[in-house]
Amino acid sequence: MSNTTAVNPLLAAAQGTRPSRRPVWFMRQAGRSLPEYRKVRAGIGMLDSCFRPDLVCEITLQPVRRHHTDAAILFSDIVVPLRAAGVDLDIVSGVGPVIERPIRDAQAVADLRALDPAQVEPVAEAVRLLRGELGGTALIGFAGAPFTLASYLVEGGPSRSHERTKALMYSDPDTWHTLLGKLADLAIVFLRAQVDAGAQAFQLFDSWAGALSLADYREYVQPHSARVFAAFEDAGVPRLHFGVGTGELLGAMGEAGADVVGVDWRVPLDEAARRVGPGRALQGNLDPAVLLGPWDAIETHVRRVCADADAALAVGATGHVFNLGHGVLPATDPRVLTRVVELVHGL
Repeated sequence: MSNTTAVNPLLAAAQGTRPSRRPVWFMRQAGRSLPEYRKVRAGIGMLDSCFRPDLVCEITLQPVRRHHTDAAILFSDIVVPLRAAGVDLDIVSGVGPVIERPIRDAQAVADLRALDPAQVEPVAEAVRLLRGELGGTALIGFAGAPFTLASYLVEGGPSRSHERTKALMYSDPDTWHTLLGKLADLAIVFLRAQVDAGAQAFQLFDSWAGALSLADYREYVQPHSARVFAAFEDAGVPRLHFGVGTGELLGAMGEAGADVVGVDWRVPLDEAARRVGPGRALQGNLDPAVLLGPWDAIETHVRRVCADADAALAVGATGHVFNLGHGVLPATDPRVLTRVVELVHGL
């Protein structure tokens, strides 16, 4: 481990040692709420931005400069490795990722190409640039989990019901597991490129896993996420795992191999610690919508999250990373985020 790894508050909390202060970063911090982000991205498509090392570096640094967070999250998108592997897709404003030819049968799965590390070299270059700029601030790598990637591929875009995804899962389990196996391989290659370039931790985003029952998650999803985490067991970097609406899945998500389990705002952190079980750190879990309210309400909620986290430590959690329960909302005043960081650091 480097000295930076030893002293950075986020990495200390993630590794179960006592940090110098309660670490804080925000999901989607490098993004839509920042005017400097909108300025630098003007006229440049989302996916194009993700393959420009200079731009990735600048956007990743912006919230660290402004908010003084304890970690930077690599500016990227869940579908970046899919695009790199040759999937015909685009990110449509106001919609999200749209897949030109959805993958819904065994032949389409067979045609899905593996990811060559050379195809994400611009991302690795951005990581190297960032490590030269960040100093003692930790850099978190980024990848989508197999289930969430599969959902985009099968549905053809974002979905509320994930009906086509579940239909494939139930009707053709062999094709389903082949698809998720390929997507686990893709996530491993994408994360390996980041870790080898200097990312000091990574977060696997299973954004849509909350659509599943616990039994279905264990049977159809957990083994593939577990394989991604297992690939980095000896890498010396904390492994973070996050999903939305996953209160019933928290224990199983921890069992998949994460060192830190992200919790959305629906489950208090002390209860989350009981569900996850001892031996893992927790991350979260302020409701992003709270940040649109008055400061008195924001402060009350921040203090409550920290108190719940302290209670979680008393029942077996090994650390706490303050974060939101999902991403920063676009309408959030950036000055509020800065005040939240100051408040958390001062508690």
